[in-house]
Amino acid sequence: MSQEEKIRVIAPILRGICFKGSELVNVTFSKKCQHQDKCVPVSINDYGNVEEIISKLRQAVESTNDFKCLQVEGLGCFSIEPELKGGRLSGRIALVTGAAQGVGLEIAQYMAGEGALVFLGDINKEGVEKAAQRICNQQDSPCAVGCQLDVTKPDSLNQAVTAIVTKWGGLDILIANAGVLKAESVKTQPIRDFDFVTSVNYRGYFLSVQAVSPIMALQHQANGQYSSDIIQINSKSGLEGSKRNAAYAGGKFGGIGLTQSFALELIEDGIKVNSICPGNFFDGPLWSDPKNGLFVQYLNTNKVPGAKTIEDVRKAYEEKVPMGRGCQVSDLMKAIYYLVEQKYETGQAVPVTGGQVMLK
Repeated sequence: MSQEEKIRVIAPILRGICFKGSELVNVTFSKKCQHQDKCVPVSINDYGNVEEIISKLRQAVESTNDFKCLQVEGLGCFSIEPELKGGRLSGRIALVTGAAQGVGLEIAQYMAGEGALVFLGDINKEGVEKAAQRICNQQDSPCAVGCQLDVTKPDSLNQAVTAIVTKWGGLDILIANAGVLKAESVKTQPIRDFDFVTSVNYRGYFLSVQAVSPIMALQHQANGQYSSDIIQINSKSGLEGSKRNAAYAGGKFGGIGLTQSFALELIEDGIKVNSICPGNFFDGPLWSDPKNGLFVQYLNTNKVPGAKTIEDVRKAYEEKVPMGRGCQVSDLMKAIYYLVEQKYETGQAVPVTGGQVMLK
């Protein structure tokens, strides 16, 4: 077992053991200990025996009233730091995918503002690193990290999860936000475009959950009082079909099927899994980008009969919403906070559509 694999076992278990009520901690790994006189030594012989590791680490933590760090023989030091920032997400460690811009970036900003440590992942390396630095500057705190991440590639996801665990010790929230859209008629859409949309929106969600759930499960196995959250940012198109947009809607429908299936399986690991189905973010780049936005795509594909300009397309879509406007990230965040804070709901698809889609 590699050093990285060992860290992915030890750090989440230690973080779970140190979880007290609602108080979370960071677990930071380093090769050399800076406080050797205060460090508790422990030897791990079998990294495949999770129950034995939990027992040994718990004994080490309980051996002193002022536990600060743990020296694992042949591996390195794991330091414990309470994370008391304040806010609705105080001390929680979150991964937000598709976070270099748009909705994902705004979600990350809101979460950091509520006390979370946020790992921003995006295929755009330069963009996501700059986005994370802006959040750190806004919060005057090293509370965000940006990393290149491709949700369609298991190795990329596993590297990101390892980086999160090495830096902060575990993971409490996955916001599976990464998504793409290519709108076209089923009669003409190239299969490469269909595969691209499905690969990111559907397969990418599956792979993201596959990557993060073992870390969340270890924390719960170490402490049955600990729980975590997986939240997929779905769409109103996951609740009703979308004309000339079958690849997107089909993948989103499938995403809700994944959410329900994950919820049934992962609850035994203390993981709640839910989807949020927002309405249209008209002001975001997905809709308003002047070159590739949906307003442009829908105008070019004649999705709105009689529309002559982008403004015509936008007005047509705003008129479909009973509340008369598009969804905003502030609307979405209220649903995220609810799903994280409530303890008795999983497998749900929560609409945030301004009344445009109502559950039946």
